[in-house]
Amino acid sequence: MAILSSNSENSTSQAIKGKERLLDPAPIHEEIKSFREDSLRPRALAEFIGQSDLIEVMRISVQAAIAREESLDHVLLYGPPGLGKTTMALVLANELGVECRITSAPALERPRDIVGLLMNLKSNDLLFIDEIHRLSKVAEELLYPALEDFRLDLTVGKSSTARTRAIKLPPFTLIAATTRPAAISSPLRDRFGITQRFEFYSFEDLQKITERTAKILNLILTKEASLEIARRCRGTPRIANRLLRRVRDYATVQSQENFIDYDLVNDSLKLHKVDQCGLDQFDRRLLKMLLEINNGGPVGLDTLSAALGEDAATLESVVEPFLLQIGFLKRTPRGRILTDKGRNHIDCEIK
Repeated sequence: MAILSSNSENSTSQAIKGKERLLDPAPIHEEIKSFREDSLRPRALAEFIGQSDLIEVMRISVQAAIAREESLDHVLLYGPPGLGKTTMALVLANELGVECRITSAPALERPRDIVGLLMNLKSNDLLFIDEIHRLSKVAEELLYPALEDFRLDLTVGKSSTARTRAIKLPPFTLIAATTRPAAISSPLRDRFGITQRFEFYSFEDLQKITERTAKILNLILTKEASLEIARRCRGTPRIANRLLRRVRDYATVQSQENFIDYDLVNDSLKLHKVDQCGLDQFDRRLLKMLLEINNGGPVGLDTLSAALGEDAATLESVVEPFLLQIGFLKRTPRGRILTDKGRNHIDCEIK
């Protein structure tokens, strides 16, 4: 299987005050450039840990496509970042024995960008487009006949001499990924035959993923250590792998070679300001600010943004989701409110 990727940087990468967060589920520069990150990905459906319902659906679809000697139906994968949408596209390409071409919607600004990709596809190839909700209107309209009829409609000439030329495309599969399915237009969403959601992973699955990564990196990881990383990675495999690499760095400096136990994980993540609930320093700053303003809220997003010196959109899309997920924060029409659970956590941190 060949993997062809665009040269554009992943635009989903978020930063807090110009610094990449260790707990950011988006890929960081190190992961994009590192060969090691690719080697950590499973290469077959049988190796994919977690997402059992999704795996079963894709397994049946792949087997049916192979049996009929047809291209796989178009697939839309959605869910929070870092859960394995890109990995699933590569696994499907490997299972089908075809090439996978990878790009992202922001890289397809001009019509010729999407036209060039479609014209170079071979029969039954996979085209993976990340952040499909950010696709331009022109590129989206070019995709409509390509997805339905494997046909590319191009306009040649201008004004009175303009005419439409239809170019036949080989059968292919579009695998699209998004973190915001509601932002995809209805006509585009309806053209996907398979739509699947990625859920957050359980502690058990994350522990298995961490142990698998440790084996690939030639690390000896105790059960307690793998469970502790699973507890602090926000239900996201990408963050689990990132935390494990930071723990490995700490072990190397502490001259513990390849052996990692609970105490070493705890000391390493304490150094990185990651607490036992998976919160980092910025998460705790937001919760403490809520506690200080109106004794826990309600506090408006703009007020929090000004108090923390951070963009409101970053708070809403990067910091708040996990705090909402674990029940430390509530969104109300009047503003953000610190829950009793969040208050107890902050009280323990202060003490």
